[in-house]
Amino acid sequence: QVQLVESGGGLVQAGGSLRLSCAASGSIGIDAMGWYRQAPGKQRDFLARITRGGSTDYADSVKGRFTISRDNAKNTVYLQMNSLKPEDTAVYYCNSDPAAYHWGQGTQVTVSS
Repeated sequence: QVQLVESGGGLVQAGGSLRLSCAASGSIGIDAMGWYRQAPGKQRDFLARITRGGSTDYADSVKGRFTISRDNAKNTVYLQMNSLKPEDTAVYYCNSDPAAYHWGQGTQVTVSS
């Protein structure tokens, strides 16, 4: 079973940037991969998707600010987050799309105003 480890979160001021990474313990080459987030007291939401071939799709809330990418050789998925807003504060997760792997521990992103 593939294990997912997210990293790169932290505390940033509004308008700042962060780059998240998701390292998979096995091959994710054939899967579409996605980033998701969960704010306190809310459900986990879809943010972005990237296919094996590199086609992308984004939730309206992050479109134009976030960019998903992947390195199939490294079994790693990235999320570049720019123009961060306080409402982006959440725990961020990656998984396949649709989600089929066990969820990792996520990485906390906190955006201060």
